[in-house]
Amino acid sequence: MEYIPLSETPYYTDCVPVVAGLGYSLVELRVVRHRGSVRVTAVIADRDPSAAIGLGDCARVHRALALRLEALLGNEEIAMEVTSPGTDRVIKNAAEFALFPGRQVKVWDREAADWILGAIAGTTDTAVVLAGENDQRTIPFEHIAKAKLG
Repeated sequence: MEYIPLSETPYYTDCVPVVAGLGYSLVELRVVRHRGSVRVTAVIADRDPSAAIGLGDCARVHRALALRLEALLGNEEIAMEVTSPGTDRVIKNAAEFALFPGRQVKVWDREAADWILGAIAGTTDTAVVLAGENDQRTIPFEHIAKAKLG
């Protein structure tokens, strides 16, 4: 699995403080320009691994992000969707592991040729640490073929 710093995502670093100020993590941000309009998709998570994201949470973030993105993008027409990562989110970028501390995850480890289950106990730029019932395992990102929450 590839590790791409989230800061390399366009507008991500500009929007993180807005989302964090409301008590959430910005998991994913996509900004697509098309014929004078802009389509924005944002995925947010609660900092508490046991908390779920509801419609009210998405609406709060939508209002705050809309103002920030309007300032960044100018007076362009912006269509925005804010969602939760869901209970079965597929981890697309290894950098996302850091956004879900304490959350249960399963990863397909190429070296073990098996699914490894555990709670995210920590991350580095090269690996994730999963806490199981009786142990901790460090799995290099290069060994992960796929991963998902749940």
